[in-house]
Amino acid sequence: MIEIENLSKRYGDKVAVDDLSFTVAPGKVTGFLGPNGAGKSTTMRMVLGLDRPTAGRALVAGRPYAEHSRPLMKVGALLDAKGVNGARTAYHHLLALAAANGIPASRVHEVLDMTGLSSVARKRTKGFSLGMGQRLGIAAALLGKPEIVVLDEPVNGLDPEGVVWVRELMKQLAADGCTVLVSSHLMNEMAVTADHLVIIAKGRLLVDSAMSDFIVQHSRHSVLTRVADPEALREALDAEGIRSERLSDGRIEALEVGVEQVGKIAHARQIAVYEMAAQTASLEEAFMQLTSQQTEYRATLEVQR
Repeated sequence: MIEIENLSKRYGDKVAVDDLSFTVAPGKVTGFLGPNGAGKSTTMRMVLGLDRPTAGRALVAGRPYAEHSRPLMKVGALLDAKGVNGARTAYHHLLALAAANGIPASRVHEVLDMTGLSSVARKRTKGFSLGMGQRLGIAAALLGKPEIVVLDEPVNGLDPEGVVWVRELMKQLAADGCTVLVSSHLMNEMAVTADHLVIIAKGRLLVDSAMSDFIVQHSRHSVLTRVADPEALREALDAEGIRSERLSDGRIEALEVGVEQVGKIAHARQIAVYEMAAQTASLEEAFMQLTSQQTEYRATLEVQR
């Protein structure tokens, strides 16, 4: 697993990571979320030994990354898809990594096939598109058949087929018992991929919970209902102490209540119901609600002409 213990990182007067602690467990995909400038990339770099913590520590498989003699056999990572020597071919880039970690050359062919790069294996990487570079970075991360995989924005630049492939790959890795930590700004992808969420802002931990629990705890629950007599339903809901709103299309939204309760109230008052559905926030809505006051860089919609 990955263990973050009281981790801090300062750059002069700026605090990038502030006394951060959490654990990334095996067998699940953990989404690592936060606004721009939250400290996600800095945290990942400290996990992988690329930045030295100001305080605290980050352990992978029980020890600091730098103490593993063959690190690619323990931890595979994609942080920067552009961090490749452009004069090398994809094959020779992976072959050099394999040789440095005692990994057989046959594994290079396996990961090239796995990531769909076999046809361009002998091409220099400087001519690769962003999506091809992402695939090569994922191939490098999987080279040592690691038990821990760390991915930063892995679907950036990928086409829809590639996005689905990465999604299924992460799920399969977790199902095989791997520890998977993935950072992304694509909330719709995290919503269908991650089992667990770690959310930070301004370097501090905000959330460490199961995906389902987070959405329940940080969203407004309501029931949308289309009935024969909207005002009668509103009066009945009000009599039960349930807040409601009438929408512009005539439907009633009952707030902080379940479908069964609204259905029973409508039935008791003999109000004909044409439509009824529970509403919960999406991951994006819950995330925005949580981090609305934690964003370091805030834009406006005002256009100056």
